[in-house]
Amino acid sequence: MSNFESALTELVIKDKRIKVPIIQGGMGVGVSLHPLARAVAKEGGLGIVSSACLDRLVSKRTGKKYSSYEAAYEEVSLAKAGSGFAGINIMGALVRDYNDSVKGAIDAGADAIISGAGLPLSLPAVQTPKDTALIPIVSSARALELICRKWEKLKYRPDAVVLEGPLAGGHLGFKIDQIEDETNKLENLLPLVKDIAMKYGDFPVIVAGGIYTHDDIVRFLRLGADGVQMGTRFLATEESSASGEYKQAVVGAKDEDIVVAHDPGSPCGMPFRVIKQSPMYVSALKHSRPPKCDKGYVLLKDKEGKFSICLAKESNEHHFCICNGLLSSAGYNRDKEESLYTVGTNASRIDRIVSVKALMDELTGKVPAATA
Repeated sequence: MSNFESALTELVIKDKRIKVPIIQGGMGVGVSLHPLARAVAKEGGLGIVSSACLDRLVSKRTGKKYSSYEAAYEEVSLAKAGSGFAGINIMGALVRDYNDSVKGAIDAGADAIISGAGLPLSLPAVQTPKDTALIPIVSSARALELICRKWEKLKYRPDAVVLEGPLAGGHLGFKIDQIEDETNKLENLLPLVKDIAMKYGDFPVIVAGGIYTHDDIVRFLRLGADGVQMGTRFLATEESSASGEYKQAVVGAKDEDIVVAHDPGSPCGMPFRVIKQSPMYVSALKHSRPPKCDKGYVLLKDKEGKFSICLAKESNEHHFCICNGLLSSAGYNRDKEESLYTVGTNASRIDRIVSVKALMDELTGKVPAATA
């Protein structure tokens, strides 16, 4: 065992002793499903499924109509059917399906619910979590402080927190002009967030965004992190449910191909990182596609309390329907919709598709990166 390998100590969250301090990111739509989560769990990490559009994905796979609750229950159950620990990522921006997804995951015995894309201020109030760890995603100490104060009133404290820096994939918790700010670098945010975690009970801090190698993991553990979350590294694995075209787009991407989409961008209003050749993004830049919001996952309530408002529903001048694009990238409606490939900043470093076992062997230091 090398010194680097021995540096990867276990991650303990709510009495769950996770052998390898690596959480696989919950990549939606449809990238992180039970095959990926179960494979990561088997290798000693924490495998995570994504709840985004899960009802449609599971319904198509099984040929049976599933609700958001049933889909979360099903996918978590399948992820946990093997050995190790598995949980779910539930985006706060998916307001309509949020509570049902939380309930389904808890009832299925999810080891963890990780929640971001908005502050999950009321997560502990949705349903008694029992043995499920509740883990918010934040991008600042201020956000964590706000969550801790709110959760204190609900007589709960975070079981851990994911600190996501500006190099992450998916929706970013920063304004477009904050992404390059030196103060927002992950290593600069970590001490401030650690202080808040200590203040409210010394719960684990997991860092995410731009972490790529075994050495990166060791570095952040030495800086005080308790674990890491990695999404992009698992995107182009054999067990990932991304389409073949998506994986090949990642393998072929160069540094200059990865951009932060903002205007036009997500109807959630948050910047997110994509491969610029993504067919839907190309059309969005040209404003060449009509508004198409027929899935409704990011709908907000109107004055009558109905879920009917989406910035991508009436106009595509500044926003476009990421639901359809991401579903297409998971193979759901690829014959009818253009795909959208969202990635982290280091996606251009991926040059091949590997198994989860090979990747985990590399990340834990069991084999050198060049031969993993």
